Amino acid sequence: MRRILFLITLALLFLGQTGYSQKQLSKDERMKWWREAKFGMFIHWGVYAQFAGVYKGHEQLRGGAEWIMNRSKIPVAEYQEMAKSFNPVKYDPDAWVKMAKDAGMKYIIITAKHHDGFALFNSKASKWDITDATPYGKDLLKPLAEACKKQGMKLGFYYSQAQDWNNAGGSAARKVMTEGWLNPDSAKVDAYTEAHHGHWDPAQETKSFAQYIDEVSVPQVKELMTNYGDIAVLWWDTPTNMTDEAALKLQDALKTQPQIITNDRLKRPNFPGDTKTPEQKIPNQAELDGMDWETCMTMNGTWGFRTSDTKWKSTETLIRNLADIASKGGNYLLNIGPKPDGTFPEESIERLKAIGNWMKVNSEAIYATKSSPIPPLEWGRCTRKETAKGTTLYFSVFNWPSDGKLVIPNLKNEVLSATLLATKSKLKTATENGVLTIALPSAAPDAIASVIKVEFEGIVGNQIQTKPKEAMKTGALD
Repeated sequence: MRRILFLITLALLFLGQTGYSQKQLSKDERMKWWREAKFGMFIHWGVYAQFAGVYKGHEQLRGGAEWIMNRSKIPVAEYQEMAKSFNPVKYDPDAWVKMAKDAGMKYIIITAKHHDGFALFNSKASKWDITDATPYGKDLLKPLAEACKKQGMKLGFYYSQAQDWNNAGGSAARKVMTEGWLNPDSAKVDAYTEAHHGHWDPAQETKSFAQYIDEVSVPQVKELMTNYGDIAVLWWDTPTNMTDEAALKLQDALKTQPQIITNDRLKRPNFPGDTKTPEQKIPNQAELDGMDWETCMTMNGTWGFRTSDTKWKSTETLIRNLADIASKGGNYLLNIGPKPDGTFPEESIERLKAIGNWMKVNSEAIYATKSSPIPPLEWGRCTRKETAKGTTLYFSVFNWPSDGKLVIPNLKNEVLSATLLATKSKLKTATENGVLTIALPSAAPDAIASVIKVEFEGIVGNQIQTKPKEAMKTGALD
């Protein structure tokens, strides 16, 4: 017995000298890079890309293509058979990271495991992974981690901690059959899923949820925390059937990465994490409560790749979303759904390039900024930096004034300088009765958003209501 206790003590000491000895950071220290980054890339990729939103000739009727197994009620054996066709031979993580970097993104979060339970990494806890279940046979996350490290990109992992439709014991959010396809047996299927906590295949219930947490979820999170270097973010999703006990085990599995940032989807409300996660929507002013938040959003209508989804957001919308989110103090996590061969859709590539071109000129108005101190502006958005001289405000002008005069109320501080970022040209200003007027050229240098940098003496006081009137909406969890 003494020998066992000695060995345990020795092991703990050893751990204390390795992963656990890293300096414990305060929340502000951990969050510093994230608060400055403002812009990241979300990547949803897995076996569902092979289906591309179609099951047996039927288009999935609702939701993102990554939900096709659940919504179309695909049997476990049949879904796993599709993995034998998943062979992303054109996967080039260096190119992925470069595209993100060139777009002005500072971090990448990839679906290490989505709700279908398929791991993009070599897992010892389950054979349902890229190395054992596909002809590709190689870990997809290791080369991505290497590419991120080489190019100075922060890397985070999305992990579905509770929902898992292939590994037995995982939970399943119940969706009615008509969200997948018009199966003539819909009533029978719906009755079964109602009686079986959302499950549609007996193979999903051969183990308990507690067994799933202990045998798959916790071990896989430990693998992700120990095999891929520094991990910046663990993005949980979704807390279906989660218990406090399970959440504590998963939280404990992160301790080898003391600097890690987590979101609010591990288990509500007792595990709030570091960031709030509004989905597919940008909070309005009344929802902001001073907490760190990040809007995740698709470029089209789906997270996972879907051939039929051609409703792509315009570059104008994406850039203005970025400016809007920064003006409210949040981060923008913009999604890519790679094709099954490992390439990005051309429409995504085009938009990343266009955003990157805008950021090359105007990123100063986004990175390391804080929320606007003045009420919302009809013609654009405002971000703020506090400097040794005083306060710098960046005005992203969406609607260029036809009379050449940009009028901004509620600004009494003395103006030290005003500059049009695109041309570096100085602009004339006048302040009267707390109203700032900036004289502009007749034409906007950028039709989407032209940025004017104004340096003020002293601190520009915050004129925004600080107490939230509404709770921040998370949006749909799929």
